[in-house]
Amino acid sequence: MNKELRISYKVIEANDLDETEKKLFDAAKKAREDAYAPYSNFLVGCALLLESGEIIKGSNQENAAYPSGLCAERTTIYWASANYPNAKIKKLFVLGAPRDVIEYPPTPPCGACRQSMLEYEAKQEEKIEIYIASLGGAIYKVDSIRSLLPFSFDQSFL
Repeated sequence: MNKELRISYKVIEANDLDETEKKLFDAAKKAREDAYAPYSNFLVGCALLLESGEIIKGSNQENAAYPSGLCAERTTIYWASANYPNAKIKKLFVLGAPRDVIEYPPTPPCGACRQSMLEYEAKQEEKIEIYIASLGGAIYKVDSIRSLLPFSFDQSFL
């Protein structure tokens, strides 16, 4: 028996974002510019919105020993959790592209970042809106990381 999974997402243009979403986009863009990516030259910025209205940003941090680096999404989420352990995350923007490239498709989070986002959705018992942005084009929005991580692994398997 074959079955099919479908992912529902919304395509948004930057000029259609509301004020809060524009602030998150700008924060992710700024964070991207601050990325430390001397090996891949692939810069990723992330910005998240806490329930308090505070915006937290982070960027990818590479290392010559590649597995020692950390993606922008996890850098941002872990910093937010370490400094605001009980705050809920409402929205998360991620924006990635090679250095000096403007026209690039929205780049989705890697599997490890998706798994980390899933952990924080479970922890807060509330969905996190995920926005996957590009510098000069479309932005994809999903209502929950579960949309990007079907058949997910969570604490129920432990």
